[in-house]
Amino acid sequence: MDFADLAAQLNAGIILPEGIVIITLLLVLVIDLVAGRGSAKVTPYVAIGGLLLSVVALYKEWDVANPISFLGSFNGDTLSVAFRAIVALSAAVTILMSIRYVQQAGTSLAEFIGLLLTATLGGMFLSGANELVMIFISLETLSIASYMMTGYMKRDPRSNEAALKYLLIGAASSAVFLYG
Repeated sequence: MDFADLAAQLNAGIILPEGIVIITLLLVLVIDLVAGRGSAKVTPYVAIGGLLLSVVALYKEWDVANPISFLGSFNGDTLSVAFRAIVALSAAVTILMSIRYVQQAGTSLAEFIGLLLTATLGGMFLSGANELVMIFISLETLSIASYMMTGYMKRDPRSNEAALKYLLIGAASSAVFLYG
């Protein structure tokens, strides 16, 4: 098996929308690092733009001829594309609805958007996963970001309690899922 055959079997173009979300996540983090608190005016719209660009990339792969990638561990068929688009659009709407709330709470908007984009990435990979290992890694990416978002309001004791309970239940569920 030479490199051309291996590259053809990887078919990495199928995960281009997820790659766009990863680049958007890194861009949001760099903008927040450089601009500090002043980044709150820019980062939500950069994230929404990246998510919409991801949806456009998903639209382009609607009727792709070979939807299987990464040696069969990821499937990019039309059902997967539809659910990945729903996840990305839901994240964009969530960012739009939460801008003012997060700013009024006095917490960092870029941290919230970063956690949301990480959860979005896990959900998008979960929608196209074909193998058990891929399902587990995607589910854990989604759930760890969800744990952190549950405990995001650090000064609220109810948020801390909910995050701890969610973490314990999630750890037990992951153990049952992993070991059977």
